[in-house]
Amino acid sequence: MKIYNSATRQREEFVPNNPDIVKMYTCGPTVYHFAHIGNLRSYIMEDILEKYLRFAGYNVKRVMNITDVGHLTSDADEGEDKMLKGAKRENKTVMDIAKFYTDAFFSDCEKLNIKRPDVVEPATACIDEYIKIIEKLMNTGYAYFAGGNVYFDTSKMEKYYIFNDFNAEDLAEGVREGVEADSNKRNKNDFVLWFTKSKFEDQALKWDSPWGVGYPGWHIECSGISMKHLGEDLDIHCGGIDNAFPHHTNEIAQSEAYLGHKWCNYWMHVLHLNTNSGKMSKSSGEFLTVSLLEEKGYDPLAYRLFCLQSHYRKSLVFSWENLDNAVVTYNKLIGKIAALKNEGEMEEAAFAALREKFSAALDNDLNTSLAVTAIYDVLKAKTTDATKLAALAEFDKVLGLDLIEKAAAKREADAKAKAAAANVAFAVISEDGEEDKAVEEMILARRDAKKAKNFAEADRIRDELKAMGIELTDIPNGAKWKRV
Repeated sequence: MKIYNSATRQREEFVPNNPDIVKMYTCGPTVYHFAHIGNLRSYIMEDILEKYLRFAGYNVKRVMNITDVGHLTSDADEGEDKMLKGAKRENKTVMDIAKFYTDAFFSDCEKLNIKRPDVVEPATACIDEYIKIIEKLMNTGYAYFAGGNVYFDTSKMEKYYIFNDFNAEDLAEGVREGVEADSNKRNKNDFVLWFTKSKFEDQALKWDSPWGVGYPGWHIECSGISMKHLGEDLDIHCGGIDNAFPHHTNEIAQSEAYLGHKWCNYWMHVLHLNTNSGKMSKSSGEFLTVSLLEEKGYDPLAYRLFCLQSHYRKSLVFSWENLDNAVVTYNKLIGKIAALKNEGEMEEAAFAALREKFSAALDNDLNTSLAVTAIYDVLKAKTTDATKLAALAEFDKVLGLDLIEKAAAKREADAKAKAAAANVAFAVISEDGEEDKAVEEMILARRDAKKAKNFAEADRIRDELKAMGIELTDIPNGAKWKRV
């Protein structure tokens, strides 16, 4: 399996540190609002990666944080805490906001068939871990105390910029114009590990620390949570491309300064979901959530397919027209699978060949577009339907599109619709206007027996009706009856 490593900017063969367990960390949501579908694209692709690693035979331990404190409205340690902003917006406590939007996030994940990670840890649960790391960084000279805050000294790193060839002089303070420079910093790219003083004084959550009562910076959270649950080395770290700098850059700096060795071998970044007007965000345009898709009548799994049709390292443009096209593709796919009958012998050689083609697609830097194409290869394959259904069920362990379940539901719905149409077409008419459900049911049972070519049963029912004093006359597309 080869994956693109953002840290080296090349495709590399994936080799875990320990063949018995793959250690995987994924940046979780800041739970101050609903996740929009752009956020969820990253989680879909990370879900595919985890499921494919398991499919390929690896044991995986995946850890994800929930940011419920410390993430400011600017990644440059500026502005209001996002959690406090959400609490003010809804007139609730920060912890109430955190619980509500954490539950909402996992509800969206469930609708999209995104597996819950093995460990989900809120940032507020690991204060002791952050303090332990920061204390060592202070003792070894990688961190300093200034103006009431603890800062990481980026000048002590041999190489600070990992994911892009940044020119340090070109990086504006605060990453945007008009941001007041933090005069406490020794270097413009230093970042806060622990706040006791910030640009606002109404921070809701604070803890005791060796540097005073305060709260952790955003970047230290992922390092502390990862080390708590996965130890001192990490195989794969995932996140959206917007996390590469400064968040993941700062994670690497503080983690490797603390550990004294390389921390993570592979970095996977998912590119943005854009609209025609640019990057999707919570503050611009229509706030696109899973719930909104459902309100408009879309199956969330059609959106999952929409994401899988594009490579994770390519920006994806969302429009309702593009989503409609994915719906058409999804429905046609379900229809073709519904037409398969679980008949014939299982052909192991054909199954193995189909599985190999599917694996080759995902071994190729998680090429989900080719993996979806492998579904059509199954449908076109010259093998038994039993083999095709087995292969599709196997592939869907990774793709998560509910192919077999949706096909079974379609078959059942089609059968009911056909039966309903047949019942409507067959008229049972009482010549006297009398209503008798028992008589009508017997007449319909006689019709069904005749359809099944069970003429003996049809004659028996007619004789029983006659014995009840019912005279029956067959007419085109129905029957008339009366009492005699």
